[in-house]
Amino acid sequence: MPRESAPARSPPETRREVVTETLHGVDVDDPYRWLEGDGEAVDEWVDAQNAHVDETLDDALRDRLRPRFEDLVEVADYGPVAVREGRYFATVREPGADHARLVVRDAPDGDDRVLVDPNAWAANRDEERPPRSMAWYVPSHDGERVAVGVTEGGDENYDVRVLSVPDPTQSPESEGSGGYGPGVEEVAVLPERGRVNAGSLAWTADGEGFVYVATGGAADGAQMDKEIRRFRLADGPEAEELLLEHDDQHVWPRVTVDPDSGLLAVAFSEMVGGTEWYVHVDGDLRPVLTDTDAETSVQFHDGTAFVSTDHGAPRRRLLACSVDRFREGDLSFEECRELLPGGEGIIQSVAPTPERLLVHRQRDAHSRLSVHDRDGTHLRDVSLPSYCSVTWVSANRDAPEAFFGLTGFDRPPAVRALDLDGGADAEAELASTEIDSVDLSVPEDLVVEQRFVDSTDGAEVPVFVCYREDAAVDGPRPTLLYGYGGFRNSITPSFGRFRLPFLADGGAFAAVCARGGYEYGEPWHEAGMLAEKQHTFDDFVAAGEALCASGLTDTDHLAVAGGSNGGLSVGAVVTQRPDLWAAAQCAVPLLDMLRFHRFLLGESWTTEYGHPEDPEAFEYLRAYSPYHNVDPDETYPPVYFTTAASDTRVHPSHARKMTARLQNEAAGGPFLLRTKSATGHGVGKPASMIVDEQTDSWAFCYEQLGVTPDAAATADGD
Repeated sequence: MPRESAPARSPPETRREVVTETLHGVDVDDPYRWLEGDGEAVDEWVDAQNAHVDETLDDALRDRLRPRFEDLVEVADYGPVAVREGRYFATVREPGADHARLVVRDAPDGDDRVLVDPNAWAANRDEERPPRSMAWYVPSHDGERVAVGVTEGGDENYDVRVLSVPDPTQSPESEGSGGYGPGVEEVAVLPERGRVNAGSLAWTADGEGFVYVATGGAADGAQMDKEIRRFRLADGPEAEELLLEHDDQHVWPRVTVDPDSGLLAVAFSEMVGGTEWYVHVDGDLRPVLTDTDAETSVQFHDGTAFVSTDHGAPRRRLLACSVDRFREGDLSFEECRELLPGGEGIIQSVAPTPERLLVHRQRDAHSRLSVHDRDGTHLRDVSLPSYCSVTWVSANRDAPEAFFGLTGFDRPPAVRALDLDGGADAEAELASTEIDSVDLSVPEDLVVEQRFVDSTDGAEVPVFVCYREDAAVDGPRPTLLYGYGGFRNSITPSFGRFRLPFLADGGAFAAVCARGGYEYGEPWHEAGMLAEKQHTFDDFVAAGEALCASGLTDTDHLAVAGGSNGGLSVGAVVTQRPDLWAAAQCAVPLLDMLRFHRFLLGESWTTEYGHPEDPEAFEYLRAYSPYHNVDPDETYPPVYFTTAASDTRVHPSHARKMTARLQNEAAGGPFLLRTKSATGHGVGKPASMIVDEQTDSWAFCYEQLGVTPDAAATADGD
């Protein structure tokens, strides 16, 4: 049984002001709507809740866990490699650094030349100011310049800064300034361009400017007002050209440019629906692939347009046509030649080189890599470990070399290089995250399994499970079940360094591939969206029940965790099956499913969830909306909610209102809410904030599941 906790402290008082709305003929009470607002009263309530967390969590337990996380955060992280004209760009977070630096190399394994070092920015040396971070970068096609996205406080509203890339002869020993490396100059600054990101910015072929998608800001409620703009360095930000205004809240534009011909292609995608492609020719948008519900991506290389689509293939196939034909417009899928037909594995990405294609597929939610000729002929498979994830793939446009990220439950993230003209041994590891802290390297006795559990409507749902075989456990294992289940996001094997202490102390970690993700293509996604959303929660429950039935754990030692859409899943399964869980962790969640569309990006998610203003959708949303399904006669497990004051995706009111309702109207708990300032949905967190978050969330989990930190490991970390 879990350890006996000290008597629960009383939560802060929350005033109750019932607002009643009649929605589709149904009276809906909302007693904590005032927590949707801002102002002094809400700030005081948030501060009181944070204090309640500190009073409730076990200080001694936190003190024992913190040194382990302080050591585990002090390891290097390596980002994807981007190749431009013989220059190799990457991000690297060195041990002891809060933020990753952007570096460039003259060879894949060459010396780093620093371009951007956010750790040296003045804001990040001032504890009174929100941290600034570099969230993304896009190099020009010639590698002479790079655009970077900078945010303050992690709010996902970015300034775009354009930097020169110094000549390789620049001495690496010379001094940089202002957080930029030696010889790096800030060529232009485009302030407050909204949610522009790496996927919505494309350099022109000549490298003298770029096209990008700008939005309004969260503060003025204009995040979904979108414009496509063209910026030229010679003209400056004041002379940007407006190419298109776009006010459809459910559709997001993307832009890509063919570096050979200069052709600008624009995609319009619903967040979870089909994609329409156009080309920008002679000042107008010319339709290319339209009038389709297929999800389609396009990339250009050496005169060919490679088209990856689920049109006629639920698990995707690869088609191709000439760039000239693509430019003409009014293209049909049937006109394209098929290079890779749909199969059992889902095509995730394709990286073209002059004579080869590197293809990443996922089968049963783990990765496969293969090398093909440009006509699709299979040449060889790349040897990968079992139950691994390829997290990204890139290639050199001008040479037969490619790069990919590799990880797994038992495999720290690594960056690998691949010679596509070579044989089975033509692979090299460029970098790997080294875990060698407080005796918490990857254990040799770590068991990694994939199980399949039966869920509703005959679905067989994959569940990954990992645990240390030799860890001494008296009885059922404390187990944390994680999941997401939505927006085509797949749950695949991933390395979690901060779960190493839990595994060392006898815990088990499980991950459920719930419907709503993309583990088996679009049918799997559609089986967990709109009116079928209940399937997502069924799969979480089926996984939890199966873990208990197998003898791995039991309901006194099983916790459930998820964030964002996964936080909705946690909220739903806690309110639907409170008897199944000993605890729950619910991060930056959606929980009020009758008002989610009124805040931030919520309206754009109605294509995934349904619209509360639609009578049919209202019925199924109300049936599972966690906030509206708290039962005063039910006893709920302890829940640890987290949110962020600067979250520009999911409004913090979801977590606030749910916490208030549980604290004041339900039995059980404790129900805790931690609100972080100077951060958002998850972008740009400094190492110190990560340590605080990990310490608190794991201390909560340890206490509720009855886990005692290993004394030897804790002592080594002191």
